[in-house]
Amino acid sequence: MDVFETLLEQNPATRTIKVVDMHTSGEPTRIVVKGYPELEGSTLLEKRRYAREKHDDIRQRLMREPRGHGEMYGAILLRDTELTRSGEADIGVLFCHNEGYSTMCGHATIALGRFLIDTHDLDVFPRRNNLKHDEETSLTELRLHAPCGVVHLSVYTDDSHSDATRLVSFLGVPSFVTARDLQVDIPPAVQWKRLRDAQRNRVTVDIAYGGAFYALVSAKELGFPAGVRARDGATVAEFDEATAALKSILSPRKGLFGHPTEPDLEYLYSIMVVEETLKGELGLCFFADQQIDRSPCGSCVMARVALAVERDRLKIGEGCEYESVVSLLYEGNGFRGTAIEKTSEGLIVKVEGRAFYTGSASFVVEEHDVMPSGFTVALPN
Repeated sequence: MDVFETLLEQNPATRTIKVVDMHTSGEPTRIVVKGYPELEGSTLLEKRRYAREKHDDIRQRLMREPRGHGEMYGAILLRDTELTRSGEADIGVLFCHNEGYSTMCGHATIALGRFLIDTHDLDVFPRRNNLKHDEETSLTELRLHAPCGVVHLSVYTDDSHSDATRLVSFLGVPSFVTARDLQVDIPPAVQWKRLRDAQRNRVTVDIAYGGAFYALVSAKELGFPAGVRARDGATVAEFDEATAALKSILSPRKGLFGHPTEPDLEYLYSIMVVEETLKGELGLCFFADQQIDRSPCGSCVMARVALAVERDRLKIGEGCEYESVVSLLYEGNGFRGTAIEKTSEGLIVKVEGRAFYTGSASFVVEEHDVMPSGFTVALPN
C-alpha cells in the first residue's frame, strides 16, 4: 500500500483535515475543506467563540509549524449560520491566523470567491447550485457571511469554473472613520530608535474600520522619511518594532474602536504603514501577532477608501490602486478600492484583486506525535 493511503487509513477522519491552499497577491489562504468538527452555537459569532474555546488546537495545527508557518492565514467554511438559514447568505466563514480569529479578511475573501465557484462538492458548499449567474456579464454572485457581516462577491465564470485571468471583486460591510489626525504620545520606555533619532515623542494616526479596525500611519510619522522603502537603510525589523510599540499604546483605548452593533468587533486588529505613490498608495500591514500581510490587505483597503472619502481625496465612484511591498514587484498584482455608496451606517467599498491556487493537502496527526498542535519558534523560559 502506498504511503498516502497508509497515512489516511491509519488516521481517522477526526484527525485528518483536508485543505486547499491559495494566494492573493502573495498572501496565503489555507481553506479548510473537510475534517473540521461541527461547531455549537446558533449564530456565526457564537460558533466563532466555540471554535476559539474548544477547537483552537486545530487552528494552531494548521497555522503553525510544521504544517504551517508564522505568516499562514486560514479560512474555515461554515455551511450553516443564522444568515444562511434566513436566506441572506450562501455560506459562512471563520478567518484565522497566528494569533487567533479575525473579523474580516479581504485577501481570503477574494480567494474564496474563486474556490466557492470552482467546488461542486455539495458537502462542502450545499448552496453552490443556487448561485445566480448572469450570462451577459459572465458574473456569478456569492454572499459570504463573515464575522463582520455579509460580503457580496462577484466572480467571472462560465457558470462552473472561475476565470483566473479576471479580477474577483467584493462589496464589503459599511466602512467608517472613528478618529482623524489623532495625536499619540509615545512614552520614552517604548520609543523606537527612528523616533528617538528624530527627537520626537508623538505621532499622528487615523483610525478606520473596514470589517476590522485599523490604525493608519504614514512611514514619515514613524520616523522613516524615505517611506516604506529600504532606500535609507530601513529594515522590516525596524518597522516591526515601531508598529508593535504603537499598537501596544493604542489597543487599550477602547473608545477608538466602537462598533454600532457588535462588541466582539471592538478591538485594534492592525497597524498599516502607508506611503503615497504616483498611482495610489503603498502599504506595509502588521496584523494579529505582528504578521506581515503580503497582499495590500483588502479589508484595510475598505478602511483606507473610507478615510480618503472623508478627507475629500476620493469621491463616490472614484477608486485608487493599493499595493503591498510584495505586490508592487509584480505589475497588476495589487488591489483596487472604489467608493460605491454612502449609507447611514458607513461607506460601501468595492475591492478587486486576483487569487491563484497553490496546492491541496490532507494533514494528519499520528497517534504518538507529541506536537499535535504544532509549535512556534521562541527561546525557552
